[in-house]
Amino acid sequence: MSSKPTTRRRILVSVATVLTAGALAVGSGASFVAQTNNPGNEYMAGTLTQANSLSGASIYNAQTLKPGDTVNGKVTITNSGSLPANLKLTESGATNGFEAGKLKITITDVTVPAAPVVVKNAVEYGTVGVVNLGSQWAAGESRSFVFSVTLDSSATNASQGALANATYTWDSTQDTTPTVVNQHF
Repeated sequence: MSSKPTTRRRILVSVATVLTAGALAVGSGASFVAQTNNPGNEYMAGTLTQANSLSGASIYNAQTLKPGDTVNGKVTITNSGSLPANLKLTESGATNGFEAGKLKITITDVTVPAAPVVVKNAVEYGTVGVVNLGSQWAAGESRSFVFSVTLDSSATNASQGALANATYTWDSTQDTTPTVVNQHF
């Protein structure tokens, strides 16, 4: 009889040893785990827009010009987009019924009042054409321009009742200088 409890005891000890070894094996087989992430990565195209302080309206308008008179008009153009831009001014549809050489236009960049920059100087009305006004206007940058139209004091009766008009178009084009933005280097 004493062999039976010993056998039982051996079986119980063996089972306990196997269970303990199994528990240790499971516990010692664990590995370390770590995780990080970088959410919110996105790309968005910039915008190219402009604001015109007189959009849809004339820059100047004079109905009673006489020899020696000058009419001035001021407009401000703003790069209201998020991309740098190149700007040009185009005069189109111009007509000039005044005597040749008697109606002149001057366009001046007055963004810095203490240092105005003449863009076109006393050219015959209707001959402004296309004027490049600079490249890489930063987003939010504004520039102001004064248009001065003068009827020469030597104009004769041939200019009485004459009419001149033009349309001015401001074109912004994307600055094509490539930009590389390196973050977190």
